[in-house]
Amino acid sequence: MSIGLIGNKSGMSRLFLEDGESVPVTAVSVCGNFVADIKTTEKDGYSSLVVSKTKKSNNVNKSKSEFFKKVNLNPGILAEFRCDSDQAEEYAVGRHLTADMFEVGQYVDVTGTSKGKGYAGVIKRHNFAMQDATHGNSLSHRAHGSIGQCQTPGRVWKGKKMSGHMGNVQKTVQNLKIVDLDVENNIIYIKGAVPGFNGSDLKIKPSLKRS
Repeated sequence: MSIGLIGNKSGMSRLFLEDGESVPVTAVSVCGNFVADIKTTEKDGYSSLVVSKTKKSNNVNKSKSEFFKKVNLNPGILAEFRCDSDQAEEYAVGRHLTADMFEVGQYVDVTGTSKGKGYAGVIKRHNFAMQDATHGNSLSHRAHGSIGQCQTPGRVWKGKKMSGHMGNVQKTVQNLKIVDLDVENNIIYIKGAVPGFNGSDLKIKPSLKRS
């Protein structure tokens, strides 16, 4: 795995390519990224880079507060990126990371928390089909139908698709293309949609499956 950045979803827009094609993009701000810690194979058993994105917060706990004081950085969000030991040696604690870590045309994986939808039925949550609108159906148009057998096994199988809380879970969208970079303002324009609401935090790292 390679080193990435922590971003903040600014919203969606579109960009026009040189041939006039309109491309839907998500603007992600990656301001205030710093190397907060370097984990080594000798000390920690694996090699990685801990990145911090400066973010104001009124509820930083004592252990985090002491950690940021120790590395002389403003409190913020932390994310860990696994990397080779050779890669980790190129960085130092406190180094400022900017959008030029990535390139236009590069593919990335974006991780974020999806929008919470609240309590949802099976049609919205699992894409079930509706039951008959007529033909004797009464008050069961959007119901899920049978949920199991009778005496054998005499219970509902675990993992059965039913209604329940939808969204507000961690999601990763893979193989998204970087359309443009604004290095001066530290903004990355990524083709397509990414998880989360405007203002939510994202992890951006080079694509695992596509270079």
